[in-house]
Amino acid sequence: MTDAAIAKTTTKGGGVKLAVVYVTCLFFIWALVTNLLDPLLKTMKTVFTLTPVEASLTGFAFFIAYGIMSLPSAAFLSKLGYARSVMVGLGGIVAGCFIAIAAAKLHIFGVFLVGLFVMASGVTLLQVAANPLIASMGKPEESSFRLNLSQAFNSLGAACGLWFGANFLLKGEIFEKDVVITDAMREQALGFVSNVYLAIGLGLALFILLIFMVRQKITDAAPKTGQLVNPFTALTSKWANLGAIGIFLYVGAEVAISLHLLLFLEQAHILDISSEQAGKLTTFYMVFAMIGRFAGSALLKTIKDYTMLAIVAVGAIALCVVVILTKDMTPSAHAGTVNLLLASAPVTTGLIPAFAALLVGLFNSIMFPTIFTLTLQRSSAPTSATSGLLCMAIVGGAFLPLAFAKIEELTGSMAMGFAAPLVCYVYVLWFALVAKKAPTHEIQEGVAGGH
Repeated sequence: MTDAAIAKTTTKGGGVKLAVVYVTCLFFIWALVTNLLDPLLKTMKTVFTLTPVEASLTGFAFFIAYGIMSLPSAAFLSKLGYARSVMVGLGGIVAGCFIAIAAAKLHIFGVFLVGLFVMASGVTLLQVAANPLIASMGKPEESSFRLNLSQAFNSLGAACGLWFGANFLLKGEIFEKDVVITDAMREQALGFVSNVYLAIGLGLALFILLIFMVRQKITDAAPKTGQLVNPFTALTSKWANLGAIGIFLYVGAEVAISLHLLLFLEQAHILDISSEQAGKLTTFYMVFAMIGRFAGSALLKTIKDYTMLAIVAVGAIALCVVVILTKDMTPSAHAGTVNLLLASAPVTTGLIPAFAALLVGLFNSIMFPTIFTLTLQRSSAPTSATSGLLCMAIVGGAFLPLAFAKIEELTGSMAMGFAAPLVCYVYVLWFALVAKKAPTHEIQEGVAGGH
């Protein structure tokens, strides 16, 4: 019997169920922290009067941590195990929150970037540990289903982050149109930032204590570790590399759209609404992703994972094309408003590109977990090494938003920026098609899959 099989046998019943619940909470937590970036970008751009590329450095500082910290995280995980990795990762997020609070007090944008990097370093370790942990807890053929289900709660956390940020970061006179910004307004806006990160830091400190109390259950449910694995072994596997490119481009596309969505929606020729209202509307980007992941989890019981990935890639490509083709459309005058529960939107033809952009979230829904599990099942490298490489590829979230912003600066059109994610989704479609014929294996630490 393999180590993985032994682990599954010894953790049946309440132990493994509790471990799954706690690990799923991690998906919610890091999504909430990550998606505060979107309203935070608007705050930083306004308070410090930044250009589109300068404002995008908030996303760059966060997602570059995946490129720097993922392989060290994989080595840490392989040697010291899943429970310790989870606690250290949460501790990194807490430390980053308090650096962000200090930055708000000091009014220094550069210190904010340091805080975001530290937070993301903690999130990176959580991702390296949690994704293969969930994928290994059960039948290999259902790994995509389990990871998609946990990622549905990740989308819930993302939606909460967007809505929470819109309500608590985008308030005050500083966000009103054509306002003359004063030091008092800047002080108020940065005060809101301090309050948000203080609440998150204190909440996560308590969650670390809860994880400590169930650390043995998580260890029992996890793939066995204890031997240091060279994370660079993942580079020897063809499928680990193909999957890493897929994650790089998918995450880059998702983040590029997410970070610019608020700014896109509030434009006069789209919806012409306030920053706060636009921020609340961006919540639907992740609500659609959450719906897609719950629905996708059910559909993956009957539809092959690579087939589902191809379908959603085509949908995302089509929506990006709609946004680009409507870039010169003159929207009709507002003819009332429609109440969408989480937010309200004006009735105008500008809703066409607006909802095309928001609906990309629905088709993004299953991409990350499905690319991840398709790769783990096909990689010939150890699971921790492959997971580390895939998480390192999340660094795409640092670079694609910059490409989006640069296209916007060169063309003068934010809609044209959607050309960057469009190219990414074309690769995802190709990846799904070629994954169909590749040999697979059970997800465990020592594997000998096909190249």
